[in-house]
This record gives sequence, structure tokens and C-alpha cells, in this order.
Amino acid sequence: MARERPKAIRLTDRAAEHLQAIMARSEGKYIGLRVGVKNGGCAGMEYTMEYAEAANPLDEVIEDKGVKILIDPKAILFLIGTEMDYETEKFSAGFKFNNPNVTDACGCGESVTIEPAHL
Repeated sequence: MARERPKAIRLTDRAAEHLQAIMARSEGKYIGLRVGVKNGGCAGMEYTMEYAEAANPLDEVIEDKGVKILIDPKAILFLIGTEMDYETEKFSAGFKFNNPNVTDACGCGESVTIEPAHL
């Protein structure tokens, strides 16, 4: 019997609340958040995020806590099991990815080394 693949991304309550507020202010311009990865940074890969006005034909669409997340198909294996959070610190605020597939990160925290998930 085949085992169901876990969601690529799930949101914490804080991330969902922040994204819901952004989507509400967009007055229907955006349908969700597109998330992916690209080569770059000193550790090899960087997360990408942009507001999506429409879904691409091959996007994987996940809905979590009232937020639609569109994932580039090339990024799926790098993101499986990831939790996306929104953190507010003393001098900064932003989204943070808690990804079980990360094997290393650069000192500045802008890029990571990610191994594809083993299903």
C-alpha cells in the first residue's frame, strides 16, 4: 500500500494570520503565495516567495489555514515537510522556513544546503 506524501509546506498560526492580512489588503489581486527554491547564496540554495496573481499549470496548490500556497514543481522535493513561520524579533520581522531537509546553512542565514526528501 502506497504511503501518502506529506504536505510540502504547512503554516504556523502566525504565518497564516500574517498572510491572510496581506491577502485581504490586496483586494483580490493575489490568489496566494508562490514559494520555491533557487540556486544561490553561499550555502547553495535560497527560498523564493512572491505573491501569485494566477496559478501556473504545473504548480502544486496547497491550502492551509485559509491560505493558498503555490509551489513550483521543481521545488517540491526540497520543501516536503517544511513549516513556514512568521517571527517578530526586536529589530526585524519575517518569514522563517523550518525545513527538515536542510543539511547546512550559511552564517548570515540567507541561504541553505537542502537535500531532496527521501519518500
